[in-house]
Amino acid sequence: MTKKEVTQLSYDIIGCAIEVHKALGPGLLESVYEKCLRRELEFEGFKVVQQVKVPVLYKGIELDTELRLDLLVNNTNIVELKAIENILPVHEAQILTYEIVGKTTRLTDQFLYR
Repeated sequence: MTKKEVTQLSYDIIGCAIEVHKALGPGLLESVYEKCLRRELEFEGFKVVQQVKVPVLYKGIELDTELRLDLLVNNTNIVELKAIENILPVHEAQILTYEIVGKTTRLTDQFLYR
């Protein structure tokens, strides 16, 4: 995908997230929003993989970790949902971890739609 296509996909994902929020409102569990957002994205024609296990390579060995992406859209965009009032530094660190792991393991090349 081109940078422009990835940017458009990001806008489309945000639009779907807004639609889910308008329909459900605040106060539900993150898992509920995640399932609804997955369905909304699929209704719009996107390919979505939910709760994707992320491999972590350490000195050439793949470690079994509990690191998971909430949603992977069109094998390009990672969506991490939060049902919280404020974004904390730990949440930003989580996203940076996905970026680092993705770059070092070619993350999206490994997760073809299952």
